[in-house]
Amino acid sequence: MSIKDQRIQFDIPQDIVYLNTSYMSPLLKDVSEAGRNAVDQKSRPYQVKPIDFFEPLTHLKSLFARLIDCNQPERIAMIPSVSYGIATVIKNITLQKGDEILTLAEQFPSNIYGWQRLAKESGATLISIAKPEVQNNIGKQWNENILDAITESTAVIAICHTHWADGTLYDLKAIREKATSVNALLIIDGTQSVGALPFSVQEIQPDALICAAYKWLLGPYASGLAYYGPFFDSGKPIEENWSNRLNSENFSGLTTYEERYKPFANRYNMGEQANFIAIPMLTKAIEQLLEWTPEAIQTYCREISIDALKKLEELVCTIESEAYRGHHLFGIKLNPAISLEALKSEFEKRKIFVSIRGAYIRVSIHLFNTKEDLNALVDAVNYVFENK
Repeated sequence: MSIKDQRIQFDIPQDIVYLNTSYMSPLLKDVSEAGRNAVDQKSRPYQVKPIDFFEPLTHLKSLFARLIDCNQPERIAMIPSVSYGIATVIKNITLQKGDEILTLAEQFPSNIYGWQRLAKESGATLISIAKPEVQNNIGKQWNENILDAITESTAVIAICHTHWADGTLYDLKAIREKATSVNALLIIDGTQSVGALPFSVQEIQPDALICAAYKWLLGPYASGLAYYGPFFDSGKPIEENWSNRLNSENFSGLTTYEERYKPFANRYNMGEQANFIAIPMLTKAIEQLLEWTPEAIQTYCREISIDALKKLEELVCTIESEAYRGHHLFGIKLNPAISLEALKSEFEKRKIFVSIRGAYIRVSIHLFNTKEDLNALVDAVNYVFENK
């Protein structure tokens, strides 16, 4: 499907150029309204029925399952953060000396700190695959280096789909195939991709996929969703939430304590999983994403950015080839002649909101952006370059 500019559905003033969804997405107006309605409902607790603790989350799980091409919604768990989802994974993995955990250099810390602790406690080795120091085809070389690093000693591969700092895209299908050949687990942080970039559980077959909601899922902060594969079907949750046990819908029988968990990933739902504010908001957001589709979002983002990126390359800025980056998130390596401080000042004057990560501008766009937004970025960079 073809999508037009959807800025009208977001509360972004016309003079703001927001190119920073990877930092935090704006909320759709409908999502904000769902949140306000949910807050109002808290004033009327007598209207909340026992079934309201379960049915809205069940529906949300089914929507997220569709988004990631998963045919078993009960493999989805409600989580408050990526670190929580990763902690659940780590609690259910046993490693020993000689085992290796593969990660990426400069990976977001929520998918690093837990692995550092596990390596220290188990005697396993944590290996970080560095970004190649080459001028061209960085993404291609990085992917090849990852595959080369997977050996018989590899027990876990904990990576992202797209790198949070520069948008490098990883070939998860090839990585999954190599991981399977050595019986290694594949744990994916999908926070910077799922919702804007197509992802298929059936194709990639991750052992776990962890996603915070406040970026590309267009949801509220302190909420997220995770997929847990068959490896984790009999695992231990990091907390004993009453509603994760069988028959918890029967409020009158809650003190007839139940040893058995609900099947699959239901045991990993966070405490107070029924979050009466976050769930209606996230539900509305994912409904809209399913209507738009990640495929159409990618097409739109490419159409509005392709000309601007060519102009930036003419300024001797370096941009990864399309094969190894998403169109929603990409890094622009600045010409060394461009003053970073001057550029920051110019962005501020022009009300351009974008992240700068080292020598890179991290641009992350969505359907509320237009060609004019990308042209504004080019004009600012060009101005600083010409007045260096």
